[in-house]
Amino acid sequence: MLSIVIPVYNEADSLEALCQELGDVAASEGYELDVVFIDDGSTDGSWAVISRLAEADSRMRGIRFRRNFGKAAALSVGFEQTRGNLVMTLDADLQDDPREIPRFLAEMKKELDVVSGWKKVRRDPWHKVLPSRVFNWMVSRLTGVRLHDHNCGMKCYRREVFDEVRLYGELHRFVPVLAAARGFRVGEIAVNHRPRKFGRSKYGISRIIKGFLDLLTVKFLTGFGQRPQHLLGTVGLGSFAVGALWLLCLAAAWVVSRVVPGLEHVYLQQRPALLYSVGLLLLGAQLMSFGFLAELFIAYHAPDRRGYSIRERTPPRQ
Repeated sequence: MLSIVIPVYNEADSLEALCQELGDVAASEGYELDVVFIDDGSTDGSWAVISRLAEADSRMRGIRFRRNFGKAAALSVGFEQTRGNLVMTLDADLQDDPREIPRFLAEMKKELDVVSGWKKVRRDPWHKVLPSRVFNWMVSRLTGVRLHDHNCGMKCYRREVFDEVRLYGELHRFVPVLAAARGFRVGEIAVNHRPRKFGRSKYGISRIIKGFLDLLTVKFLTGFGQRPQHLLGTVGLGSFAVGALWLLCLAAAWVVSRVVPGLEHVYLQQRPALLYSVGLLLLGAQLMSFGFLAELFIAYHAPDRRGYSIRERTPPRQ
């Protein structure tokens, strides 16, 4: 069985055509299909279309959020509902081509756990393509997971990946990175990216800023998520050491200026270095304290709270 998770946000015009294409691919390749639509607070009638599709085809299911909780939340609840051992994700706007699914499944047979799509030829305006390429380069450099297109919505996963990778915020674009940090094997294939026919892009310029902040979060989680003191403590210890050494040098200069005859007296209150050294000393102590608190939180953290609220589900089929 192949499960497909599709986040939906104001995509009413494209859903029927998408379902038709998915059904055609499943029929031609002989797949048992399980499709889960997550309506992420749509306001254009997408839920009515999903309900109608689920009623007509038992392979289609739908879940509706009370409001827009974001793509990560939609994917997270969708993964929880899947039945197949392999899980595909794709966007609902028809820019992802369902005819690429057999190629993903063939690539998964190469003992990979995650296969990410690469929109090698993008059908988007330049002001979306250029920032995306810069962002993908940064992610690859900082995380060591070399993918051309981390943000491509078309990906294939083994079900067990989501037993260990938890999504929240806007970390959905970093699932391959988080999976690789857990030891899962990640690959990539170039996919056909079709021009947009319906709706409009949900991402603006703020996506670049949010993406960079999320990248820093992922770098911290994958590198120091279970040992935060290694980062905070190292930076704090370095700051503390520099501040202490600077203070020691100032104190030595003050003593020498008063012991050695003929030397001009050193007045510490007139030296800006005194403020800098004290500031470094305090900053170092604070960072090390934060590191200890973070270690305590990691050791005794409470169960995680879900970041979404489900409004309704399509009724089960008899």
